Amino acid sequence: MNHVPQVKIPATYIRGGTSKGVFFNLTDLPDRCQVAGEARDNMLLRVIGSPDPYGKQTDGMGGATSSTSKTVILSKSEQENHDVDYLFGQVAIDRAFVDWSGNCGNLTAAVGSFAIYAGLVAKDRIPENGVCTVRIWQANISKTIIAQVPITNGEVQETGDFELDGVTFPAAEVPVEFIAPVDPSEAMFPTGNVVDQLEVPSCISKTGTLTATMITAGIPTIFLNADEIGYQGFELQDDINSSEEQLAFFETIRAHGALKMGLISSLEEAKTRQHTPKVAFVSPAKDYTASSGKSITESDIDLNVRALSMGKLHHAMMGTAAVAIGTAAAIPGTTVNLAAGGGERNSVTFGHPSGTLKVGAQASQIDSSWVVEKAIMSRSARILMEGVVRIPGDSF
Repeated sequence: MNHVPQVKIPATYIRGGTSKGVFFNLTDLPDRCQVAGEARDNMLLRVIGSPDPYGKQTDGMGGATSSTSKTVILSKSEQENHDVDYLFGQVAIDRAFVDWSGNCGNLTAAVGSFAIYAGLVAKDRIPENGVCTVRIWQANISKTIIAQVPITNGEVQETGDFELDGVTFPAAEVPVEFIAPVDPSEAMFPTGNVVDQLEVPSCISKTGTLTATMITAGIPTIFLNADEIGYQGFELQDDINSSEEQLAFFETIRAHGALKMGLISSLEEAKTRQHTPKVAFVSPAKDYTASSGKSITESDIDLNVRALSMGKLHHAMMGTAAVAIGTAAAIPGTTVNLAAGGGERNSVTFGHPSGTLKVGAQASQIDSSWVVEKAIMSRSARILMEGVVRIPGDSF
């Protein structure tokens, strides 16, 4: 009986924020996987365990959710004044598809730590004790991100008392700054409006349209009003993910929003771009009970936000979507800003299914355009396992 031996590929399994992913140093990959293309995609699919018609990713490192079906490839940066180039691949669960169209803000918190571990940051930039500023080039979206990684006795400090809703155990805090998440030469609002009326077939609103803010900060995101689509705004995962009809409704919204934002040229193309845009819905602050059983009171938050990722309601909040939330909240008149009470603000605390998160953004209006200098939030990261992953040698 013929068989193909497995190959070993050095890898590290890391939690970053409320996500987990398999991290690789580019130079550790098989030669033909060190360049973008079919071989690399096939390798990552096999590592994660996709496509899996059972939806479990049992034969791979994936965890059968959008938050745990992720891969990262790092390399020494080719950009001036940057330490590391960061490439993110979102792996579909039930299809043979790796989406390279966006970033993962949660795993960004782990990029700095892994870059130090992997020797991708110059030793003279790492203090014996204090904070190492890791300058990250996000290669998917061509943006700069700064991670402030705590260092103790010359090594990355991973443990601490920083608590992040959606993560069970406390860890060391890693502040992350998304520098100029929208380039001044780019349109933050692709339609030119802070609010649009989005036409969606089978729309449940009386007018046949939905009020939407469509923004490209952090990650392209469509923000809807919860009450217009029949929700309270404090729903948990099972309230939506258990209904194929509701998920199909959100996917229809996502496709039509992507078309209006100019991200795709036809509705059919939305099937090949699952990672972006995101769809989220907002509501004014209301009391609710988080998935952990924690009581969130109206006074704890400025607004509620629920977001979908890869076709399912996210268990917490995607880091890149949090950047979009902070940015939209800072701009008067957006659905996010109005849900938070309107007016000018440089930070918001929002409720999500697992608890709360605070995100800040510095935005200003130049002539008739909005510019965001940076968005800031704190996450945490921890290495869970390091060594090698094994996949059949004919996988790629």
